[in-house]
Amino acid sequence: MAPNATIFKAVLHIADVDRHYYEDHTVTLAQHPSETDERMMVRLLAFVLHAHEALQFGRGLSTDDEPALWRKDLTGLIELWIEVGLPDDKALRQACGRAKQVCVYTYGGRQADQWWKENLAALGRLKNLTVMNLSQEGSRALAGLAQRNMDLHCTVQDGQLLIGDGTNAVQIELTTLQESSLAMKRES
Repeated sequence: MAPNATIFKAVLHIADVDRHYYEDHTVTLAQHPSETDERMMVRLLAFVLHAHEALQFGRGLSTDDEPALWRKDLTGLIELWIEVGLPDDKALRQACGRAKQVCVYTYGGRQADQWWKENLAALGRLKNLTVMNLSQEGSRALAGLAQRNMDLHCTVQDGQLLIGDGTNAVQIELTTLQESSLAMKRES
């Protein structure tokens, strides 16, 4: 954890109809001083979409050899590696070599579109990589839900996500830019 990290706590009430996953999770997020609320909330969104008892947040932006989130099996093998933002293609190739499945959640509007355009050829060869894009409006609306203590109700159905805090709600639609050919997408 970064020395001056801001700590956020969230209770997530997850109803993922697509995966038949209905659980509550209490998570603690350390927000690195250079991390925006938008990026932190996209990490939280990725947690919701892949919720599992073994899913954990990585150590953060200051650690190059760990993802934003990951899930390991009981032997320590990495089953799922999740990145958020616009990661380096070399880092993604290395992640695909270390993990059974790699997912990237991009956001940022034109920046994300440009990143995908520049990296499509290199990333298209990675068979265990899924790349999802979150619209700029969606990620900014999600950032609006950020509070030091959050109690969020999250419903996933037909590929759409609704996250609300009792007062405000955000509907998120993700665009699939590349889907893994290994068909392990969002397994429980």
